[in-house]
Amino acid sequence: MNIKHLEHLLALADRGSFSRAAEKLFITQSALSRSIQSLEEDLGGKVLDRIGKRNELTPLGLDVVARARHIVRDAAELRHSAKLLQEGGNASISVGLGSGPAALLMVPLMSAAAKMPAMRVAVTQGPVELQVLQLRSRQLDAMVVDMRRVIPTADLNIESLAELRAGFVARADHPLAQKKSVTLADLLRYPVASTPLSDEVARLLVDQYGLQANPAEMVKLRCDDVTALIATMSQTDAIFLGVIATTRAGLDDGSLVELHVKPKLSATARFAYVTLAGRTEAPAMGFFRQFVREHLRE
Repeated sequence: MNIKHLEHLLALADRGSFSRAAEKLFITQSALSRSIQSLEEDLGGKVLDRIGKRNELTPLGLDVVARARHIVRDAAELRHSAKLLQEGGNASISVGLGSGPAALLMVPLMSAAAKMPAMRVAVTQGPVELQVLQLRSRQLDAMVVDMRRVIPTADLNIESLAELRAGFVARADHPLAQKKSVTLADLLRYPVASTPLSDEVARLLVDQYGLQANPAEMVKLRCDDVTALIATMSQTDAIFLGVIATTRAGLDDGSLVELHVKPKLSATARFAYVTLAGRTEAPAMGFFRQFVREHLRE
């Protein structure tokens, strides 16, 4: 039985028509039809009923598709493993970073890789949902993201990395900077800047401070780029809501201050290292995994 024939059947099952499946596979419809016929000859039965312009999987076809998904995935993983062994010392990684991890890891990672002649690093940022799709399509080797934004599934390995404290930060000469106790009403007099927050964190904010703390209402400046949010907060009266560690440089040099909000925010960011289950890890990923554990901390 030819793996290509199984791949062609899966494309047909997923796309629903010979024309769309052939387009996805970059082959002609006649070539696809011959491939399906060859598969049926190998199996000794029909996998597809052609009803007018519609194509429906037969009971045999449904069984073959269910089994073929595992076979095709395992074959792709075998090819990937062989490629890694053939490349030997080729140190190349492609990783996705969430907004918080990007602010903490991006520059140190690039700086470390720049000092390693054999190392190639490609970093992707963007919505966690998009990065999961890229991981599943093997465009990424791993992701470091907010654990709360990843839906656990059987094909994902999700390893807890660190839990970092969140809070409210402003520039040192902000009108609220010298107050010993800041209320939610005080905060709401100024624009609050934050990355998109998980439903869990939103509920925690509402539980602690009331409905006015719902991020949908409270956050006026929202984007995935933490560095941009911090820069905006440093130049305006905006207040940053996020992981305190991402503002460490400004807190250490005195240009930023953490506001003394009462009650103290109990929210944390929980970061995770996410990989595709069953996938062979590239040799260079050992360096990245260790790097992340050393740098993703308070």
